[in-house]
Amino acid sequence: MLKIRNEIEADYKTVEEITRKAFYNMYVPGCMEHYLVHVMRSHEDFIPELDFVLELNGQVVGNIMYTKAKLVDEEGREKKILTFGPLCVSLDHQRKGYGKMLLEHSFEKAAGLGYDVIVIFGSPANYVSSGFQCCKKYNICLENKKFPAAMMVKELKEGALDGRMWFYHDSPVMRIDEEAAARFDAGLEKMKKEHRASQEEFYIMSRSFVE
Repeated sequence: MLKIRNEIEADYKTVEEITRKAFYNMYVPGCMEHYLVHVMRSHEDFIPELDFVLELNGQVVGNIMYTKAKLVDEEGREKKILTFGPLCVSLDHQRKGYGKMLLEHSFEKAAGLGYDVIVIFGSPANYVSSGFQCCKKYNICLENKKFPAAMMVKELKEGALDGRMWFYHDSPVMRIDEEAAARFDAGLEKMKKEHRASQEEFYIMSRSFVE
């Protein structure tokens, strides 16, 4: 039986463990995503109403968390939006559609809270099927006016973006203290850091831009 519900404190350790195992060695040797989950919950930009876990037969096997972000146009006007991450599913339950279920559930709830735009960084292959499009199509860029290939946008309400140039700003919580993350990880069960092909893929994608 599948169930999606809000995360509760009793889920914290399980969610952090799932996140750690799902991301370990994926983008770099080791990972920091579980530390981000750990510190995100206490940050002012965290949105508890959009913090969901997916249960399979009473066991938590997936999680998605959202934080506030913003777009700023060339005249300094701001638009409040959302970003999410990390989105994770336990290793033995991946490729079964559970991540997409979490996404679709959270989109509906986010729209119900009045949000109409989500901006994320990730692999396009994982998100275009859920309605995300290249940031260039919506004229959303970084402060240097570059359009990262990994930055994608989804309108929860059609026409929420009007084509003007927007500069994306995420929450300060996303800027992880790497030393603090390493100390946090050192106190957990030992996992072997390895070099994998996915890390080179991430290196290429994270440094690619759309013209």
